[in-house]
Amino acid sequence: MRALPLAAATLAAAFLLTGCSDDDSGKDTGTAASASASAKSGGACAIDEMGVQVGPANAAPAAGDTGNVPVTLTNKSGAKCTLDSLPGVDLIVDGNSVSVEADPAVTDRKKSLAQGASTVFTLTYVRGEKGSDRSLAVTSAEFNLTGSTKTYAFKWTYGDVALKKDGETPDAAVSGFQESGD
Repeated sequence: MRALPLAAATLAAAFLLTGCSDDDSGKDTGTAASASASAKSGGACAIDEMGVQVGPANAAPAAGDTGNVPVTLTNKSGAKCTLDSLPGVDLIVDGNSVSVEADPAVTDRKKSLAQGASTVFTLTYVRGEKGSDRSLAVTSAEFNLTGSTKTYAFKWTYGDVALKKDGETPDAAVSGFQESGD
C-alpha cells in the first residue's frame, strides 16, 4: 500500500488550499434558523453562515492507496463563532449514510473562528476495489458542525472507499480543524 502518513497528508492538503476557488457542487440541506442566529451572536458556527470549499483533493489513484479531501470553512457570519468538537462526516452509499470515524490521534477541542477567518479539516480514505464486497461505492458525502442543524453535501468523485477488517466500517478518518492559509 502506498499510504501517506495522516499528518503529512493533512499538512500537504493545507498548503494546497492557498489558490483554490469555491466548489459549487455542494449544497446545504436541512433548516437552521436558530443556528444562524446563534452564529451571529458569537455562538456555535453554523453551516449556513460559512463559506465552504471542498478540495482540491489528493485522490487515491488505485485500490489500496490513500487519498485526502480537504474541506475549508470560512466564517461569513459577521461575528466570531465557535467550532465545538469535530465535524461529523457521513459517506452516502445507495441512499444510506455510513459514518466516518474521527482520526484516533485527534482530540476534539473548541476553536474560535473570527469573522472572515478560515479553518480546514481533512477526510482521509483508502481507495477500495471497484465492485468489491470489501468496498463502498460512495456517491456523495456530507458533514455537519456541532450545534448546527444543517448539513453540507458534496459529490464524491474519488472512487470506492475500502472497508476495514470488520467489513462494515469505512477505512476513512476525519481530522480535527487546522489553521488554513489564505
